[in-house]
Formats: sequence, structure tokens, C-alpha cells
Amino acid sequence: MNEENLLALQDVSYTYDDENGSRVPVLKDVDLTIQKGSFVSVLGHNGSGKSTMAKLMNALLLPEGGKVLVSGMDTSQGELVWEIRRHVGMVFQNPDNQIVGATVEDDVAFGLENMGVEPEQMRQRIDEALASVGMEPYLLAQPHRLSGGQKQRVAIAGIMAMRPSVIILDEATAMLDPQGRQEVLQLVRRLNRDEGITIINITHFPEEAVYSDKVVVMNAGEVLMEGPPGDVFNQVERLKAVGLDVPFAVRLRHMLASKGIDLPFVLHQEELVEHVCRLLLTR
Repeated sequence: MNEENLLALQDVSYTYDDENGSRVPVLKDVDLTIQKGSFVSVLGHNGSGKSTMAKLMNALLLPEGGKVLVSGMDTSQGELVWEIRRHVGMVFQNPDNQIVGATVEDDVAFGLENMGVEPEQMRQRIDEALASVGMEPYLLAQPHRLSGGQKQRVAIAGIMAMRPSVIILDEATAMLDPQGRQEVLQLVRRLNRDEGITIINITHFPEEAVYSDKVVVMNAGEVLMEGPPGDVFNQVERLKAVGLDVPFAVRLRHMLASKGIDLPFVLHQEELVEHVCRLLLTR
């Protein structure tokens, strides 16, 4: 395994039992590598296999075929599971399902206690983790009184305290309002940029993927597309064919092009507005 590839799926397959007891393939011979320090977004509609893939990366599930490697460690080796989960932390969709402590401090301490971290070191890690997510003023707050975005930040602090190499967000913004989504995304982008933590964002919001280093599109248990955001989102019709949307700026540019108005390809709304204004000034 290339040392730059922090995480790799090699010819990975997985199946579930449906309600009739039949085996249904969810992942089919998936090959994927995640480079150290990268920000990767995984897009796909429900049933595409993206959340199953996330759980395989964290050894919550084990592949039925192929291998999943985390820093060279094979997830199928039972004695390595806790070390793998120390490297790969997960933040799930519903923040209320992740809160286990009576206070924010207790919640962040939970994982450290399970790891057997010494009290003095635990104190330092809790304080550093809460500071990293901007939640240190809420140390003694009751988690159920926090907003959805704040709860997700506490969940991320709990993962941060365990010093992971990778944080996987499994639809972690799906139940948040726009402000909460923005809070979480700004946080994980900063953790990626400033602290070098590898981020894997499993999402169905294409706008969340525009700042990624790589976008992976899942469809029917297979990797349909992967590459830089510009390369992936420029294939509007191909994405539409599998029921996926593109960022607003790409969608609007595509619509204008169908009316004979050609603009440069951009991913961000601000850039599109600039191009539209320039076009209007020349007419």
C-alpha cells in the first residue's frame, strides 16, 4: 500500500439480507483510495452503497470480498479493530443518537475513558478538542440544550480527542438547518486545512462537495465517477441520468447554455454572478 494512501478499498464487495431473506449486493468489487490529508466527498442517492462503504472503512462492517486497509491495517484482523477505530472516527446523521454524557465534558471524555487515557492527559485532550471546534464555553452545558449544529460539533470534538487520522461524516449534516450545516462544514474544512486531518464527507448535497479535493459518485454499489469537483460536476447529464443533482452554479450555467448563453464553467455561485455581470455589461 502506497504510504500516501491512508485508506484503501481493494475489490470490496458486501451484501445485505432483504426482507425476503434474499442476498442483495450493496457494494460490487469497489476499488478506491483515499490519500492522507485529503478532503473527499462521496455522493450517491439512497441505496447507492455510500454509507455501507463508510462503515467498512471504520470496521463497523467487514467486507465479504476484497480488503479494506487503514494505514496498512486489514480491517478483517479482529485484534486491530480498536486501533483502526482510533485512526478512523465517525460522525453520524442524528446528533442526538451520539450524545452519551450528561454534560459536554462528559460526552467528550467518554471515548477517552474507553481507551484508558490517564486523567491528566484526558483533561488536556478534552480542552484541546473543545477549543478546536469552538465549544470550550459549553464545557459544563447539557448537550440536549444545544442546537443541532452545536451537538455535531461536540460529536466531532469527541472524535478529535481520540486523535484520529480520518474523520468520516456519514450524512452528518442531513438533519441540520442551513446554519448548522454551514457550521459543521466550515469546521471540518478548517480541521482538514489547518490540522491535516483527512475528511471523508458522505452526503447527498452537491454544494458540500465543491471544496473537496476529490468527489466520488456511487451508483448501484459501484464507483460511477471519481475525480476533482470540476471534472465530476461538468458531466451534468451523466449525473442526472443516475438521479443526482449538481451545485446550483453548475445547474444554472447548464440551463443558460441550453438557451444559447455560454459562460465559463464554475462551481461557486459568486463566480457565476461575476461572469453574468460581465456579460450584461458588454450587451
